[in-house]
Amino acid sequence: MVIIKKLVVGSLSANCWIVGSEAAREGLVIDPGGNTEDIFKAITDSGLDIRIIVMTHGHSDHIAALYDIQDRTGAEVAIHAADADFLHSRGAFSSQFGISYKTPPPPDRLLHEGDSIDIGGLRFSVLHTPGHTPGSICLLTEGKVFTGDTLFRRGIGTTLMPGSSRRQLIESIHTRLMVLPDNTTVYPGHGRETTIGAERRDNPYAHGW
Repeated sequence: MVIIKKLVVGSLSANCWIVGSEAAREGLVIDPGGNTEDIFKAITDSGLDIRIIVMTHGHSDHIAALYDIQDRTGAEVAIHAADADFLHSRGAFSSQFGISYKTPPPPDRLLHEGDSIDIGGLRFSVLHTPGHTPGSICLLTEGKVFTGDTLFRRGIGTTLMPGSSRRQLIESIHTRLMVLPDNTTVYPGHGRETTIGAERRDNPYAHGW
């Protein structure tokens, strides 16, 4: 059985996901964007040994608690290579939202399209979905996809930030996500869960340009 815990964190209400194998008691954290104590309590309550922390992208509302969660768990840190600079830069990419955070150490793993992350018998496939940021990714596992700010319920992430591209984002959604089965559950970076089928039907950005 797959354990999935959702926490809504930070001033911009980002979703942080704790995911793992109930049998193996191993897991990962996706997008620790704030509320360190709440995240750590949820990790403790889950009984999971957190092996890796994965960022779907490098904006501060998704990484603000990374330093403390990595420090407390000793987990590796992974982010797409194109967003790696976000972790140590307070420049245009990471500080647009006015969220302060401790600068984390360099990532242990740089992710690329087609990579996989194996935790406790679960395999998470890395889908590179640029557009919201150059290094935005989604994580696909067993009929579930964690989409960060690439795809929301009936919406998409902003493309008004430095390094964003509306054309790239819509292409990513069309070619990487809308090819998944309708019953794939979508766990987004903000807002409520949905499915690929619902977004194929209701999301105006799901059909290309």
